[in-house]
Amino acid sequence: MKKLPNFLLFLTTSAMLPFSANAELSVRIDPVVTGLDAPWAIAPLADGGVLITQKGGQLIYDRGGQRTEVAGVPEVALDGQGGLLDLTLAQDFDRSRVLFLTYAKPQTGGGSGTALASARLSDDGTKLENVTLLFEMAAGSSGGRHFGSRVVEAPDGTLFVTIGERGDRPAAQDQSRHNGTVVRVNRDGSVPQDNPFVGRSGVQPEIWSYGHRNPQGAGLDGAGHLWVSEHGAKGGDEVNRIIKGANYGWPVISYGRHYSGAKIGEGTAKDGMEQPEFYWDPSIAPSGLLVYSGALFPEWAGDIFVGSLKFDYISRLSGDPLQEVAQIKTNETTRVRDIVEGPNGAIWFISEPQGTVYRMTPAE
Repeated sequence: MKKLPNFLLFLTTSAMLPFSANAELSVRIDPVVTGLDAPWAIAPLADGGVLITQKGGQLIYDRGGQRTEVAGVPEVALDGQGGLLDLTLAQDFDRSRVLFLTYAKPQTGGGSGTALASARLSDDGTKLENVTLLFEMAAGSSGGRHFGSRVVEAPDGTLFVTIGERGDRPAAQDQSRHNGTVVRVNRDGSVPQDNPFVGRSGVQPEIWSYGHRNPQGAGLDGAGHLWVSEHGAKGGDEVNRIIKGANYGWPVISYGRHYSGAKIGEGTAKDGMEQPEFYWDPSIAPSGLLVYSGALFPEWAGDIFVGSLKFDYISRLSGDPLQEVAQIKTNETTRVRDIVEGPNGAIWFISEPQGTVYRMTPAE
């Protein structure tokens, strides 16, 4: 539930930086890739390079400043908040070179919907091969809002995709649609038979959980549990631990209010609907979410990092009950769109308006 931060940390350079109230850590933040146009997601590679999606539909491969626009990206609908969105490397990427993309896909008859594709990155990193559509939400929308969208591969190889309710609030409670859900599919796009609603009449079988507003961050903890961050309305941004088959309440319950100031739904709680693990009020507009392993920063093992699009900081959450224990606010943390852990434990993040990918490491 909502807690006040223990401290607010202001950082102003990318050199050696004290990083907590007790000066327990010193870090450095370095720019890795600059000059990007609306970067949305990043995937650092073991070879020292990084893949970056740009919302306009470009997939960039950069290694040591040598930049290539990767050919073969699926057709993308640049539709308001929609475009080329998330990017995740398969667990066996070092062998298979398979990756997963989420994006706004043009739909027959107009409008667009969140979709998931897999592809193989060519050995030279210049093109996508064997591009395969794995999932496309049913009944997309002509509105350009609330696509989600993150893709996470679970330890068993299944894929979780977060989908917003596309601005159609009641649809998040309508299980005949994919709006406002977390869906789960196999790597070939088929439906896992242990999904919670398989075989239930009138329910989309890909649904894993529902009642979400606009989940734009997702990550796994060390035990393989899925966590998501999602946008509330005016207040009520949430971090949720995702439970199989659970209903997260939108728009029936919320800790926020409509932008008009009007009350949302029935209040903050209702039987059969999950409570958030943490919520922010006022809203911070949360995007990427990382559950950190502790590889380079052991003090942060298991902590959750969430980027703020509104207040230009990275929130660090920890404890049980979960609480915000720090706000990492620097010249670099403007509209943090994505935050991920690299192969060696460095923390990478995107500053969207700066068009820059940064890497956070311990100071030497």
